[in-house]
Amino acid sequence: MTTAVDNNNHAALAAALSGRTERSVGDGTSVTEMSDRFLKLLVTQLKNQDPMNPMENAELTTQLAQMSTVEGVNRLNDTMDGLAAQFRASQVLQGSALLGRAVLAEGDGIILTEDGAMGGIELDGVADKVEVRIYDENGAAVRTLTLGKQEAGLVRFAWDGLDAAGEELPAGLYSFKVTATADGEAVKAATYTLGEVLSVAFGDGGMEAEVSGVGTRTLEKIRQIF
Repeated sequence: MTTAVDNNNHAALAAALSGRTERSVGDGTSVTEMSDRFLKLLVTQLKNQDPMNPMENAELTTQLAQMSTVEGVNRLNDTMDGLAAQFRASQVLQGSALLGRAVLAEGDGIILTEDGAMGGIELDGVADKVEVRIYDENGAAVRTLTLGKQEAGLVRFAWDGLDAAGEELPAGLYSFKVTATADGEAVKAATYTLGEVLSVAFGDGGMEAEVSGVGTRTLEKIRQIF
């Protein structure tokens, strides 16, 4: 017959095992401390077991296996935390190297300087007709660039800063839209802005770069570095 003491120790042991699995994530309990707790509970359980109904070998083996599993999970968590820290450190170093560099980042802005402007397009497929329409800050179309036939992939284009009448426009931030077709069917096109990396920071989505004329973008949104 199993005694009340035996039942209480079984319950305590089960609660300790499940509780350690949760606390190992948040309360800083070490694997060594958890092992000591487990062994103390196990010894107490063995001392207070019913002599007429001792713990089966299989039950003892199961409890030891549970402890081994808990230790293994904690060591794995520690290893993963270490790898995550190394990955973040490598991203910080990678991001710092971008400071002051010109990049093509996902966006529909185009920055006009005294030397002109440049932007980028990513075509999903071959297009037999590609047009870039440029707009001023008020949303008025000022120029249309005809790029003709283009292969799939990244296409860079330049704008001399002149409007449709050949007049020179003031420097500043403009925007652009792309129309690409193949045999009359639309070809998907992503737009990219040429800007300078002003700062980098580690955010929820990983390393982020602040790009002039674009705003904040994750590294995956940066298509090309110059």
